[in-house]
Amino acid sequence: MKIGGFLKNSFVDYPGVIASVVFVPGCNMDCWYCHNRHLWKEVNLIPQEQVFEFLDKRRGFIDGVVISGGEPTLQKDLAEFIDVIKEKGYLIKLDTNGLRPDVIEKLTDKIDYIAMDLKAPPSGINRVVSFDVDEELIWRSTQLIMNSGVDYEFRTTMMPQLSVSDIEKIAQRIEGAERYALQQYRKMEDTHGLDNVPIELEPLSPEEIKKTADAASKFVKSVVVRGV
Repeated sequence: MKIGGFLKNSFVDYPGVIASVVFVPGCNMDCWYCHNRHLWKEVNLIPQEQVFEFLDKRRGFIDGVVISGGEPTLQKDLAEFIDVIKEKGYLIKLDTNGLRPDVIEKLTDKIDYIAMDLKAPPSGINRVVSFDVDEELIWRSTQLIMNSGVDYEFRTTMMPQLSVSDIEKIAQRIEGAERYALQQYRKMEDTHGLDNVPIELEPLSPEEIKKTADAASKFVKSVVVRGV
């Protein structure tokens, strides 16, 4: 599998678990606020054997591995990579944007936790992605995940253009979900070479995010606020 980055230790990427994080290159979205845009290109790749060797040495100190990106479900060897890590005794968390429900479905019996990003309310993905996306794939993935038996969370980055109503619409679409995380938007330091990026926008205030959390809590079982 192609690996574009590797974080050896993380206390925040896998809830309740000390984990290493594997970042894969390539993505099928182009979210304007993405801080991992450098992963779009396959440069400075890390041999997967290097990751395996590290994990062999860190048994007992690290409990899980997060596979993030980029978009992991684009990797053709993802399932095999997961199998090797599971054989080493590690928990697996997968981060995904949900555009490949067919791949997610095949992985649910291999992973222990899945976090899926919900970028915008229904029919609003064009606020984030500049090209056409089949949004129904995203909502198909949410239902698949909720019915999978795998521990999961949905999460939304609170970009400044989102309103309380927007978050309420997302929460309605995933009504009954176990966990919905609202993550504070980090202001862009540069545009990564993109045009028409609203770099001047300030993050929403903690009070505004609390209002969105209260709105979402009417539809989902647990709302978590991060980065505020």
